[in-house]
Amino acid sequence: MSERAGTPSDAAPGGGDGSGSVPGVPDPTRGLRGVYAAVLVLEAIVVGLALLVLPKFGTGATPLGVAVIGGLAVAMVFASGVQRRRWGLPAALVLQVATIACGLLVPALALVGLIFAAVWAGILLMARDVRRRYARGELPAQVAAREAAARESAEGDPQL
Repeated sequence: MSERAGTPSDAAPGGGDGSGSVPGVPDPTRGLRGVYAAVLVLEAIVVGLALLVLPKFGTGATPLGVAVIGGLAVAMVFASGVQRRRWGLPAALVLQVATIACGLLVPALALVGLIFAAVWAGILLMARDVRRRYARGELPAQVAAREAAARESAEGDPQL
């Protein structure tokens, strides 16, 4: 089984026992991977721009500071490309903590890290809500699929 097909977000909540999942309706949380990747790319750009202000703080642009901040930005771009993997989201969250910790080098980066932490919190809360609604069968696509199936069965025209 590939890593992609075996992830918990690919499986229908409720184990396919009819508790909310409707055949033919894909798991909507899979689309959030693109949102995770987009947030990481935007954050990488902002972190990379911190290199421009690094010389104005403390001892200036030390090789260590440039390497840490540049490495963090590159790691975020890499992590944006692996969001389909099982470990993609945890890696993104670790990078978020690292961004806040880089506030020791550039104090403004701690603020940027906290702002993006709020963005991540909002996205993760939204994903939790979507998963719950999916498990209960309350998403619009699920309702429409059930209504279409009911119409087909009422008409006596099962299209197999």
